Amino acid sequence: MRSVLLKPAAFLSLRREVHEELLTILDLSIVEGLPTDSLRAELQPLIASIVKDKGMQLPEEQLEQLLVAIQNEVRGLGPIQSLMEDPDVSDILVNGPYSVYVETLGQLKKTDARFEDASHLINVIERIVSKVGRRIDESSPMVDARLSDGSRVNAVIPPLSLDGPVLSIRRFSAVPMKAAELIARGSLSPQMLVFIELAVRARVNFLVSGGTGSGKTTLLNTMSGYVPDTERIITIEDAAELRLQQPHVIRLETRPPNVEGNGEISQRALVRNSLRMRPDRIIIGEVRGHEVVDMLQAMNTGHEGSMTTVHANSPRDAISRLENMVEFSGMGLGLRPVRQQIASAISIVIQIARMSDGRRRVLSVQEITGMDGDLITMQEIFGYRQEGVKTSGEVDGAFYAAGFVPRIADRFTSRGLSVPLEIFECEERGPLTEVRVA
Repeated sequence: MRSVLLKPAAFLSLRREVHEELLTILDLSIVEGLPTDSLRAELQPLIASIVKDKGMQLPEEQLEQLLVAIQNEVRGLGPIQSLMEDPDVSDILVNGPYSVYVETLGQLKKTDARFEDASHLINVIERIVSKVGRRIDESSPMVDARLSDGSRVNAVIPPLSLDGPVLSIRRFSAVPMKAAELIARGSLSPQMLVFIELAVRARVNFLVSGGTGSGKTTLLNTMSGYVPDTERIITIEDAAELRLQQPHVIRLETRPPNVEGNGEISQRALVRNSLRMRPDRIIIGEVRGHEVVDMLQAMNTGHEGSMTTVHANSPRDAISRLENMVEFSGMGLGLRPVRQQIASAISIVIQIARMSDGRRRVLSVQEITGMDGDLITMQEIFGYRQEGVKTSGEVDGAFYAAGFVPRIADRFTSRGLSVPLEIFECEERGPLTEVRVA
């Protein structure tokens, strides 16, 4: 019998038929626990036999393609499993069964991956959420979940999603991006990195601000790498995304309410509980609600060196968001006491953004210098100035230093850290032969 190369539609039909027959043969509860090589060895002869029984002979290349596709169906995420294994892919966006986009290196592009139909996509979504004890159906058509590798998953199905099931997967590297990689990608300058390292080692409190997908978590992971291994760190997140490499890390994750609306554990409850766990530092993945009150109090009462992120478009907006969250918490504090709490709790605000060329860049590093009347005062230490866009589409610009030594530099020296003044120099102001405080 001569090998026949199947067309895409015929191949999809064969894949579905072979998968259905395998479901009647295999015990999935056992198969799903097999190592990859053992699963492959189990499936290969069965698939070859089923194809032969159908009176077909596929080329070796397409038979291998069928084996991989079935293997992904049995234990993986079907048509998007290969995308999950691509280290360059940071986001997988499934807009219905026939439209799959990925983000690689900051750019969105459409892929050739596709599901058979809406039912096929829903089956994959159900497989994802069932593994974390969640469910998705018409009565609960929206779900957040997390894969075993830490990837964050959001799914919405009809009737909320009008054009079919929608699946969004935000992937995170198991190993945090190294500082050298951030510099090589143009995300920040070497001078910024030296300052951030000094500030982390000096136990300065940080707030990282930026929009969705701007790289806040990536930067926070990199910054946390400068925390000494001798410290006890507690991380608190809605979905565990941080990948700290220190040996003494306690990871806490919120719990959503169950179907009856009970059992929710909020970030605020975790922050309060963490204070009883003897932390040296507390890192909150993202502050977005009432937990801001407890976070500020913790930063003001001995938990120095803590870090968090917030969604905002500028350092000043980030401070305003914190003020609004405190106000919405119902504490009944006046605006001035709230601002005093923020000014004494947070020392450095870092603004990061994803620019039009897809690259993430630190746009500003600012120090909170105190209060002037009822206003929080801030001074920029480093920044990024965009000068245009190249014909290739790449943003053209440069990092700069403001030419001032931040006030917290005294804190560096008091902890025995050497402060290289040249990192704060700018051409307009000349060399820093003497300390020029912002």
